[in-house]
Amino acid sequence: MVTENELREIENGLIDIIDEGISASELEKQIERFKVGFEPTKLERACTLNDGIYRIKFDEKDELLGCFESAAAEGRFSKFVPASGAATRMFKHLLAKMNGEELSENDAEMVQNFMDLLPVFPFYAELMESMKEAGVDLEEAYAAQDYELILEFLLTEKGLNYSSKPKGLIPFHRYEDGYRTPFAEHIAEAVAHIKDRRDRVKLHFTVAPEHEDSIREHIGDVVAKYPDCRFDIEFSRQDRKTDTVAVDLNNEVFRIESGKILFRPAGHGALLDNLHKMRGDIVFLKNIDNVVPDCEKEDTIEYKKLLGGLLVRIQDQIFECLNMLENHHCSEFEVAAVAIFAVAHLSMQLPENFTQMSLDDKISMLRLRLSKPVRVCGMVRNEGEPGGGPFWVNGPDGFISLQIVEKSQVDMNDSQQASIVRSATHFNPVDIVCGMRSHRGEWYNLKNFIDPETGFISVKSRNGRELKAMELPGLWNGSMADWITVFVEVPLSTFSPVKTVNDLLKDEHRK
Repeated sequence: MVTENELREIENGLIDIIDEGISASELEKQIERFKVGFEPTKLERACTLNDGIYRIKFDEKDELLGCFESAAAEGRFSKFVPASGAATRMFKHLLAKMNGEELSENDAEMVQNFMDLLPVFPFYAELMESMKEAGVDLEEAYAAQDYELILEFLLTEKGLNYSSKPKGLIPFHRYEDGYRTPFAEHIAEAVAHIKDRRDRVKLHFTVAPEHEDSIREHIGDVVAKYPDCRFDIEFSRQDRKTDTVAVDLNNEVFRIESGKILFRPAGHGALLDNLHKMRGDIVFLKNIDNVVPDCEKEDTIEYKKLLGGLLVRIQDQIFECLNMLENHHCSEFEVAAVAIFAVAHLSMQLPENFTQMSLDDKISMLRLRLSKPVRVCGMVRNEGEPGGGPFWVNGPDGFISLQIVEKSQVDMNDSQQASIVRSATHFNPVDIVCGMRSHRGEWYNLKNFIDPETGFISVKSRNGRELKAMELPGLWNGSMADWITVFVEVPLSTFSPVKTVNDLLKDEHRK
């Protein structure tokens, strides 16, 4: 029999679930997942040039650019930028210095480099003005090496409060007329390559609710600088229903001080719902912090167009194949041509007994394999950056396929798997263009193409208490695992992320 205390706890838990918008059955599934965990991804081999990674040939560039320009003129392109992240990690070493924490040798060097070159940062003038309003002279504080005071005005509510702002609102680049934030650079980039024949530019930003008003105001100021463009800019928030429960190390629900169940955002994989609801046709996907100033955008714009043109060409070919397969008089020769295309251009693996299958079975299988959303993913040469990369992966259906895999998904205690990871020649910069519609013009339900076995569990802490947190399959990892995928080599110059504020000292961000 349930005691009064147990009944009260159950009722409190149900209230928490209702408040969060998560069903009791979903909560049960999540707790069970903590108990059984996720199976590591099984790598077959790393993708390399001509073995999973395609290099665009010089003599096909004009054709691809033509495909892109035609689709762009029709208004088929839009841009999706996950931008809800705060800038806290960007200033982590500076926050530690300000708070008097003991710094590692590397962090201490980064702090010193930051302070030595403080005047060259694009936010220097804004910092000076903020301190002036409080009656403090930045130049005097800088000469006296009063770094803690300067950092307080830079990072806290005493001044600019950068550590609590979204990364997209931090000044990244200096121009003659002021500075640009990542939001401003993404808008400039979009104007340069996806404006349609009616001068319309379509973008979608995911934002945190507490920052939405300030982001909207800032973007309003930015777009006012482009009077000849018509902007269609949407904002969305990560749905609370995609949050995942936290548990303690015994897999019991983790409760905060008030007794409420702790739910946490489930990583960028939770944004699949936002991408789906966007209802885009062909969508460019890029991280908020991977931007460069105008003088460095040439390669980025060229390869955005080439990747987009390649997707249009591949999509047209897939649609032609599907229309042919749906013809009731489709011949063995036509089916063979489709199969060759799927293997040679889409890196699909067919069953060993494919040639022995009946014509109807071949048609059914090919239609199923081709009726999926398509993505073309830019890949850069591996320069030691942390993060995911392109691999051939053994799937649950027994076929190998192209996947973007994070190191955290792989069992690095397995020497063979670790060796494959170390052999990777390319890295995922998150430079992706997505084809979201079918050959009938219908939007795919993106949730039908997820591999739910590709999430991961990590140990974190809250107020000194350890907990286990779970992330959903990543947006470009497990959430797109069953998409048709094409990897393309792109220049390293198209990848210039700003993970720490010191990255703004790199040449490409200071020109």
